[in-house]
Amino acid sequence: MKIQENIADIRRRIDEYARAAGREPGDITLIAVSKTRTPQEINEAVAAGVTDIGENRVQEILDKYEAVRPVNWHMIGHLQRNKVKYIIDKVKLIHSVDSFRLAEEIDARAAQCGLTANILVQINAAGEESKFGIAAHEADALVHAILDGCGHVRVCGFMGIAPIADEPEVRACFSRVKAVFDAFGRLSHERLCVRYLSMGMSQDFGAAILEGANMVRVGTAVFGAGN
Repeated sequence: MKIQENIADIRRRIDEYARAAGREPGDITLIAVSKTRTPQEINEAVAAGVTDIGENRVQEILDKYEAVRPVNWHMIGHLQRNKVKYIIDKVKLIHSVDSFRLAEEIDARAAQCGLTANILVQINAAGEESKFGIAAHEADALVHAILDGCGHVRVCGFMGIAPIADEPEVRACFSRVKAVFDAFGRLSHERLCVRYLSMGMSQDFGAAILEGANMVRVGTAVFGAGN
């Protein structure tokens, strides 16, 4: 029941922030981040209406995939090239692409499976050395390299992570990612479909929604403190 109550509270808050931003709450996807959580806990979230699950590690997706009710899986953590083959046919969206070499591997594995992989490019808007992602000004070169060189990859938008900081700094970081999102949204390419802006976690998803996020990745607020 606690997970169900948590999700109801999060949805209420999403509604409030969306309306404050002049947006429709239904346009925002809640991704429940299930790092360290059991299939039973995940299934409880699914029973409460969650349709999208995010994982930071490939192994956790593999361990839980068969035991969890049908959902959209998202790879939101750093993805090593040698692990792509294990999840390429299991995830709806890879949020954390931050190099052309990773995109090449995703492309090769997608081609082997006869599919087109949907990805987001990860932006490290605060330039934190402890986090993955490219600088906002590097997005143009990486996206165009992917479009030119990866025929089985579709760029669907961007992911941003803000530092743990005061709200003005957090919102400034999210705003920089939104500016990249908007710039690419004006371009046309058969494998460029800029519709997802993945920003915001338990502590800052409200600020992310106010700055334009339409995907929020929420773990602790859904499942409680980690194991």
